[in-house]
Amino acid sequence: MVFTSFVSNFQFIWPWQEWANVKGLPKWAPQRVFVQEVLEREIRLSYFEKIKQSIEDAAELEGLLPPKAGPNFRYHTDESKESTEGHRLSKELVSMVRGRKTTRDIILWVEEQIVPANGAKFAVDVVSQTLLDIGSKSFTHLITVLERYGQIISKLCPDEEMQLLLMDEVSAYWKNSTQMTAIAIDRMMGYRLISNLAIVKWVFSPANVDQFHVSDRPWEILRNTVSKTYNRISDLRKEIQTLRKSIQVGKEASAKAIKELEEAKSILEIVEGQPVSSERPGRLRRLQGFADKAKEEEVTIEESLEAKQALLARGLEEGKELLRLLFKSFVDVLTECLPPVSADGDVPNLRAGDPNVTFPASDPEAVTMEIDNENGADNNSQVNGENTEVGYTIGELEQWCLCTLGYLKSFSRQYATEIWSHIGMLDEEVFVESIHPLIRKAAFSGLCRQMNQ
Repeated sequence: MVFTSFVSNFQFIWPWQEWANVKGLPKWAPQRVFVQEVLEREIRLSYFEKIKQSIEDAAELEGLLPPKAGPNFRYHTDESKESTEGHRLSKELVSMVRGRKTTRDIILWVEEQIVPANGAKFAVDVVSQTLLDIGSKSFTHLITVLERYGQIISKLCPDEEMQLLLMDEVSAYWKNSTQMTAIAIDRMMGYRLISNLAIVKWVFSPANVDQFHVSDRPWEILRNTVSKTYNRISDLRKEIQTLRKSIQVGKEASAKAIKELEEAKSILEIVEGQPVSSERPGRLRRLQGFADKAKEEEVTIEESLEAKQALLARGLEEGKELLRLLFKSFVDVLTECLPPVSADGDVPNLRAGDPNVTFPASDPEAVTMEIDNENGADNNSQVNGENTEVGYTIGELEQWCLCTLGYLKSFSRQYATEIWSHIGMLDEEVFVESIHPLIRKAAFSGLCRQMNQ
């Protein structure tokens, strides 16, 4: 968040006592979620004790601090816990890694010792948890583990079903660290251990859907996935453009070398009545070498261009499938939860709230700011984060709908260029006539598109 970076510039000093009342709001209240996410990101930029100290004047907010970041290793050795088959296999895998066993040896061990007796899912559990624990010391350790032993994970998770299980394991291991969960999944996608489509399906799984309105955790992972997909496409386009320029330069260099060679060969002299080349053989061989090398470089660049174009075509197709799945997933979860349109065609007002349900919006003992009427302040001015007149009446389901619709609009706006290139497909398969008007409004608003288009 930009606000987190702003606060970090002032040594994380902020009048949090003015926001202390948000702790009394329901867990889905936007103000409470905002403070919760700000504190979590502050810890990323600093450390837990420092941020806890920064909110000493608002002790109530300590309840919004995330748990101390740390791994949740399922096979941690503890004398108080009974050792299981998983503990034994995990310990053996650690010994193999420390013993510098090759990836091939470890894969054979998994296929012979774990899968036949316990199944592939148990193998994913043990291997992923253990490798994540080995790489848990730092981001660099994680990267090293994925580079060295990523083939093991790839072998165990060849399809989306197993990749979904893998992400469950990552989330369980790093349940106390949103940042490390996002980093691990992002890196696994970077090494193509997890597909972008699998990540979208995982984000829209029931367990994560329930968190849409109370945590940024699933949205951060989804943003990373979509951004990385289109960054790859952008990078490929730039590389292709560079290669095309290189081909032109290569062709010119090749033509120049061939021309010099032909000119050298064309210079003749008469020796014993026979025309022979007047150039020295050494120079001719050198010119021939230059011409051959220039031609080889030209061919190599052309082959690289063909390979990049194939990757771009694949990336564009992946991007198309990603958009299709992303918007279909939004439509599916929202259609299930949004209130239906009335028989008269009236669209439900999600912000109306329930007048019979009121959550306290402020603590009566909360610190208030003095109002300086001379500076034009309104008598109804409110403390940051505080609503002193109206209780919080929006229910959890309505807030979930508002939050999810907001993210639909945000994604539509951020990736409008990519979406417009596939708008025909989306109109045919997603934005159909029967779609809920609030879904259509959110998506079209992000695209700056008229509702009747």
